[in-house]
Amino acid sequence: MAAYRKTPRSSSTHQARLIAVTLLTVAGATPVAAASDAIFGTWLRDDGNARVRVAPCGGAICATNLWIRDPQKQGEKVGDRLEFNIKPDGGGWRGNAYDPQRNLTFSTTLSAEGNAMTTKGCMVAGMICRTTTWQRLAPTTASQ
Repeated sequence: MAAYRKTPRSSSTHQARLIAVTLLTVAGATPVAAASDAIFGTWLRDDGNARVRVAPCGGAICATNLWIRDPQKQGEKVGDRLEFNIKPDGGGWRGNAYDPQRNLTFSTTLSAEGNAMTTKGCMVAGMICRTTTWQRLAPTTASQ
């Protein structure tokens, strides 16, 4: 009888598989995988002042600032991120978002279809909310 030998894996390979399994587990089966793909990508905020990348990060989904038009005026900078703990909910996603730069947690919903995404974040028991629409950017314009 041959002995079982575990082959070591790189940390990044293991982490990528863990993210994929987590997303599939949280999301369900094939239809959710398609829904998760809808929110992933690079997006331009409706005011034209920010570009973000939405992608898996650890056990969460993160929106990371890639470009900010006027960092001092906007109080944001490249590299700032929101960490989403969200689950599929009908045609979109629902849960919480955490802003580590400002130590704020708020409820959030995301929905995406084609090249448009809408995000809504609420604080103070849903009394203060902000809705933002986003336009998907092609990979060549995302870093400009």
